[in-house]
Amino acid sequence: MPSFVIQEKCDGCKEQDRVSCVYICPNNLMALDKDSKKAVNQEVDQCWECYSCVKICPQHAVEVRAYADIVPMDGSVVPLRGSDSIVWTIKFRNGNVKKFKFPIRTTVEGSINPYAGKPEADISKLDSPGFFNMDSAYMPRISD
Repeated sequence: MPSFVIQEKCDGCKEQDRVSCVYICPNNLMALDKDSKKAVNQEVDQCWECYSCVKICPQHAVEVRAYADIVPMDGSVVPLRGSDSIVWTIKFRNGNVKKFKFPIRTTVEGSINPYAGKPEADISKLDSPGFFNMDSAYMPRISD
């Protein structure tokens, strides 16, 4: 089921430099409503249910509607994001409650350099075969 924003809880991430759910959504579905200054899911039918927006929301204002076989039976799935982990609280239909804690990162946000140790790009080799994914010295040249 798609994510939705509880408008009473959402403050548009006023204490931060950007709106968290808008930043994190892999499908660019979350947006900031210019009138209310609150987040909304602008394309609910396209939601992947990845829970990224739910987990990142500092106000816990984003939730995902549970599936029909869980809701009538009083079950729920609620993630709670901390500074170093996410605690998932699962309430099963029989009333049992379980909590699972998972670390969310091992490095400081923005500290990873994916291109570290890679050679600098040489634009002059752009037309050579294998430029991006292999060393062109090992690629056979196609003769004219």
